[in-house]
Amino acid sequence: MPLNPTGICAGRVAVVTGAGRGLGRAHALALAAEGARVVVNDLGVGRGGEGGSADPARHVADEITALGGEAVAHHGDIATDEGAASLVATALDTYGRLDALVNNAGFLRDRMLVNLGEDEWDAVVRVHLKGHFLPLRHAAAYWRAETKSGRRPRARVVNTTSGAGLLGSVGQANYAAAKAGIVALTLVAAAELARYGVQANAVAPAARTRMTEGVFAESMAAPPTGFDAMAPANVSPLVVWLASPASAGVTGRVFEAEGGRITVMEGWRPGPTADKGARWSPGEAGETVRALLADAGPPGPVYGAG
Repeated sequence: MPLNPTGICAGRVAVVTGAGRGLGRAHALALAAEGARVVVNDLGVGRGGEGGSADPARHVADEITALGGEAVAHHGDIATDEGAASLVATALDTYGRLDALVNNAGFLRDRMLVNLGEDEWDAVVRVHLKGHFLPLRHAAAYWRAETKSGRRPRARVVNTTSGAGLLGSVGQANYAAAKAGIVALTLVAAAELARYGVQANAVAPAARTRMTEGVFAESMAAPPTGFDAMAPANVSPLVVWLASPASAGVTGRVFEAEGGRITVMEGWRPGPTADKGARWSPGEAGETVRALLADAGPPGPVYGAG
């Protein structure tokens, strides 16, 4: 990974959560390659959130510094207020600023809905959704203070959603609900934080990670030769661009990224409509819905984790 100190993120400071492995590691390396100084956050837990180790974050930070970049490891739980606050403080204390927040941390506890325990629901929603909200809240408070001090940021937030959150996914009610919530959080952040010079977007990646390679081993396997479409690093160029000043004017958007493909996702929009101008009876409502559905497109596909 050759470093480009004059790249599109030169002089910027970026925080990446869940950056010890997989997509987060790829994002951290790609940001550093474009000149960013990176705070590498990872709690070092297993695929299901068990355990914990400072090693993954430290190894990625060391990898960046060995290549001539600047990075610092952060081994805190960003789904706690204390951990999220210390994450932002690490960027400010180490580098004096924060320009981009890439929320990526997460894990899976897959179950069919009737077998999904309350603890499994809470754990996944906590890490994915709360783990996006708390770092965003602390970063936004910093950017608001900067704006009020006359130093308007060119700040960027890149959140991580999923095809499961956009279209649903059998066996992943907790994960899909959290990822759908991240989309809504992104749209609210884009609207509320624009006055502080903040842009917020979300990426729905498809790549080989610990969360996908076990479930979709065959489709996620690296080919013996040629382009590796499922390599996590394929997603990172879009993330780096969204985290850079070059993305000026792009906010409140959701993108799918897989291999060499980038798609702008278009969410809920009004479809066929009927207005009686008065209250429907249940029978009338049903007949009207049937007629409207005949003119509507099919619902989106339901598939596994994205």
